[in-house]
Amino acid sequence: MALTDLLNLNFRKKSDEEGPNILPVLPEEIYQTGVLDLQDVIAPHALKVSSRELDLGEKIARTFFVISYPRFLTTGWFAPIINMDKVLDISIFIHPMDTNEMLRKFQKKVAEVQSQISTREEKGMVRDPMLDTAYSDLEQLRDSLQQAQERIFEVGLYLTIYGNSREDIDKIETEIRGILESRLVYIRPALFQQEQGFRSVLPLCTDELDVHTKLNSAPLSSIFPFISFDLTSDRGILYGINRHNSSLILFDRFSLENYNSVTFAKSGAGKSYMTKLEILRSLMFDTEVIVIDPEREYEYLAETVGGRYFNISLSSEHHINPFDLAIPREDENPADVLRNNIITLVGLFRIMLSGLTPEEDAIIDRAITETYALKDITAEANFALIEPPLLSDFELVLSGMEGSESLVQRLTKYTKGTWSGFMNRPTNVDMNKKLVVFSVRDMEDDLKPVAMYIITHHIWNQVRKELRKRLLVIDEAWWMMRSEDTASFLFGIAKRGRKYYLGISTITQDVSDFLNSPYGIPMITNSSIQLLLRQSPTSVDLVQSTFKLSDEEKYLLLESDVGEGIFFAGLKHVALKVIASYTEDQIITSDPSQILAIKKAKQELETVSEGGPEGAAALSDQPPIKNPSVEAHAPGSDTAPQGASLNSGSLKEI
Repeated sequence: MALTDLLNLNFRKKSDEEGPNILPVLPEEIYQTGVLDLQDVIAPHALKVSSRELDLGEKIARTFFVISYPRFLTTGWFAPIINMDKVLDISIFIHPMDTNEMLRKFQKKVAEVQSQISTREEKGMVRDPMLDTAYSDLEQLRDSLQQAQERIFEVGLYLTIYGNSREDIDKIETEIRGILESRLVYIRPALFQQEQGFRSVLPLCTDELDVHTKLNSAPLSSIFPFISFDLTSDRGILYGINRHNSSLILFDRFSLENYNSVTFAKSGAGKSYMTKLEILRSLMFDTEVIVIDPEREYEYLAETVGGRYFNISLSSEHHINPFDLAIPREDENPADVLRNNIITLVGLFRIMLSGLTPEEDAIIDRAITETYALKDITAEANFALIEPPLLSDFELVLSGMEGSESLVQRLTKYTKGTWSGFMNRPTNVDMNKKLVVFSVRDMEDDLKPVAMYIITHHIWNQVRKELRKRLLVIDEAWWMMRSEDTASFLFGIAKRGRKYYLGISTITQDVSDFLNSPYGIPMITNSSIQLLLRQSPTSVDLVQSTFKLSDEEKYLLLESDVGEGIFFAGLKHVALKVIASYTEDQIITSDPSQILAIKKAKQELETVSEGGPEGAAALSDQPPIKNPSVEAHAPGSDTAPQGASLNSGSLKEI
């Protein structure tokens, strides 16, 4: 209505014949007349109705109805349609029918079928299996209806698909038809009834298409739409609880096409808690685990399970020589091993020296080869019997080469300067344990990418030495993704790790740095498992576009509690909640208050044990402490028992 019409309508006075003049309508009533209704807000800008689809402004919609079902419907036949990664609306209209009326109709129909069978027999015709089957089905259904075991319903099943163009609509229609027709279910578009079909799938409970099929209770129950993916298998470790249906998410990463995983979460969302829980449970299945720990969060876990913990820093007693060579396996050529190690070292020096020009790159490559030759290490040598060179040996060779003055000057801080204690010494790290943790927390930030590169290279050499089931966990992997050389090296390990029975688990809280790297998306595509925990509002849009999440899944990640998120395994993904037992929680917790309480309890126990019988008597005077080790707790749960309740029985159990 135009504004002039509104004014004329509201301020029009009655004529004398209609009665006395009245005052104008109040301003509040004028305002309410101009307020938009809800349907005005949600309606598209334009609408065009054609014979096969509706143009809804920016989207095109096409509605279908089911016209035929097979004789038998199996449970879950409709699940592939419901779980399609497409935008579609589904409406199921169920109209109960009177049982007595249906029994009368069945009686008449049975008489007709029986008459046809008798007529064919009198004429000596061959038995018709279709008539015999129909007669048997009708009699069986009559018995079920008479005994109130079944009911008859008129069922209308309608689907509306959406797309940006007619080509998209045709492609989705072909996919849906293929899925349904493989199950002998046939659909048809609502020709010249698209408007009625679209209104039928809106949440208005209006069945305007009125295309029904009679179904009894058993096949109707197979259309039940409230289903969810199940990630429960007969082997693997427990990752958590499926929040859709409360089933267990049991999965074995080593049963997939590759063994890699990525974990994205904001700080405090429980990613380290989840990772330590996976490590603890993987160790029980004879999996060797190696961790690169940037924040010293895995020290207590390594101590508890009897693993090794190495603190890599400038003042540490643990050292790794980057010139170490992997021992070639029987199926490997020593020349290839030496060549690959030289290429890796060139990438390392590119990081250490803040980039190399093409000329410097060639000089470094030649100097590394000559450094190995200085120790009689060639393609024909036995690497196991020769001590590898050190960084100072490389500096000596480099200083004698023309055009290397700038390189030697930049390298001095690693050999004689403040950073000389880091890598210019022989390797003294023994990885002969089920769990090995390398911590770089005390390493300077400028050296962390270098340290993580060297550690990863050393781990890779050990992995190639002997074939075992291993898991490499790289926490805060964005440190490595910031440099193209470290990111390229990590991606190379992720691609080749499967041949050596190695799974790579990359964890990061800085999603933007990880995904903006040219190797970020390839790392995700080469990971069969992805885990998304709670995200920050600043990065959730990037995560949504990368993983093709719906808006509901996006909001789920924003609103998830600690230890909750989405678990991807292959083509399936479910909402996850991480659950740990009390004993597991005491081992893997990152809560500072719990850690302090555990340390205090351990100190008290040590004091009591040193005190002898008197200390034991003092301990016996204390009230008994219950050990609810069978209770389950989520990370960060307020109901989780504090570490102060850890008694000697728990320590022995750990």
